[in-house]
Amino acid sequence: MNDQQLLRYSRHILLPQIAYEGQEKLAQSHALIVGAGGLGSPVALYLGAGGVGKLTICDFDQVELTNLQRQVIHSTQSLGVNKAVSAQRSLAAINPEISVVPVEHRSSIEEFTALASVADVVIDCSDNFATRYALNKVCTHLKKPLVSGAAIGFEGQVSVFDMRHENSPCYHCLFPDTATEDGVGEMRCAEFGVFAPLVGMIGTTQAAEAMKLLLGIGESLQGRLLLLDVLAMEWRTIKLSRDPSCKVCGARA
Repeated sequence: MNDQQLLRYSRHILLPQIAYEGQEKLAQSHALIVGAGGLGSPVALYLGAGGVGKLTICDFDQVELTNLQRQVIHSTQSLGVNKAVSAQRSLAAINPEISVVPVEHRSSIEEFTALASVADVVIDCSDNFATRYALNKVCTHLKKPLVSGAAIGFEGQVSVFDMRHENSPCYHCLFPDTATEDGVGEMRCAEFGVFAPLVGMIGTTQAAEAMKLLLGIGESLQGRLLLLDVLAMEWRTIKLSRDPSCKVCGARA
């Protein structure tokens, strides 16, 4: 690192759990972020500002006025711009030393496989079950750590599914795929609303989990589901177990 980088990341380097070697490890890391909305905004901002060397951001949607209440990586000047491109522009202004690759179209499971295969961690910031199940299958197959988050109304959740560990459950163990093709049963912000700070709290938690995984420090949320009720300002933790009959990660999968 040069003198400017040492200054930029000095507060990380002061932490003995990170230090110079950890910051170098972040600089050499690659994170795949799927979704540049309410959750993806704080994830991308903190990973980018924190010095993760390469971010691939997938989002096929455009910035709309209704997004700006909570999707803090976008601005009024970004209206009509693809969200992945808008995120790239914001991150370039914050930290021009990192590489940001926008993926502006809807990705197939084959493309997710190709993108995840060259990433060190995958962060699911999507808002639909189809994408969540696809990323879970990809990360289970590739044994890539998956940081999953969701938020609606005043409630949110975060977990880590890390199939590098034999006892780790996958997303499908927690939420078996019973959704219909037309998406019946999904809750979306457009219909149910979402409290603006909630997505920041869940997204920053995802960012912290992803960075810890990249650094190899602390204890991740693998095997645990962290639940947040903002109205009560209460965090709860539920222990998760692997489903031996899971059709994605089970013995017969």
